[in-house]
Amino acid sequence: MGGKLRILIAEDHQTVREGVKLLVNSQPDMEVIGEAGNGDEAVSKTAEMAPDLLLMDISMPSLNGLLATKRLRAAIPKLKILILTRHTDDGYLQQLLGAGANGYVLKQSAPTELITAIRTIAAGNAYLDPSLTRKVMGGYVSRTSSLRGETKGELSDRESEVLRLIAFGYSNKEIGGKLDLSVKTIEAHKANAMRKLGITSRIDIVKYAILQNWLQDN
Repeated sequence: MGGKLRILIAEDHQTVREGVKLLVNSQPDMEVIGEAGNGDEAVSKTAEMAPDLLLMDISMPSLNGLLATKRLRAAIPKLKILILTRHTDDGYLQQLLGAGANGYVLKQSAPTELITAIRTIAAGNAYLDPSLTRKVMGGYVSRTSSLRGETKGELSDRESEVLRLIAFGYSNKEIGGKLDLSVKTIEAHKANAMRKLGITSRIDIVKYAILQNWLQDN
């Protein structure tokens, strides 16, 4: 195994930042290499220091965590981003799931939850705090029978694989590279799968992936 996982913390409250830093640095396999106090700093320091993982608060001055995530996701596709949030309301969840981060953990959760989330994302998986998972599943399944598997046609293995990779945050081009298929073919598989499931957005794909337990698999 290589060296320690290099982590940048972006959090505007210094006491929270210090606490997270102590927690991370107490782990044998990870270390904090830098800190940022706002979203703009998070973007510039990530570009400068090239961490393996960015741990970012969602509510920060100058540029919030959601906007910073979208900007960094476009600029550095391979960067692992873990969002810290206090919010569990439905409106915020829609934004969280659509932002393109690799994972979300609640500030209210136990410290062990944060470390689990970091390790899960570092291993190449997505992570959603169990409290958020319950909220997504509870609110969505009750309204949408298609996500229980009552589809307008069974998904092919290829369609399922494409949706799974989309839920993980990969672009059509990256998925094409992984599966050795053209972007046009990936788009066709995505469109067919979404039509069969009766869903219309990337957020729906993430929710479907959660219900299928795809995001917990290796």
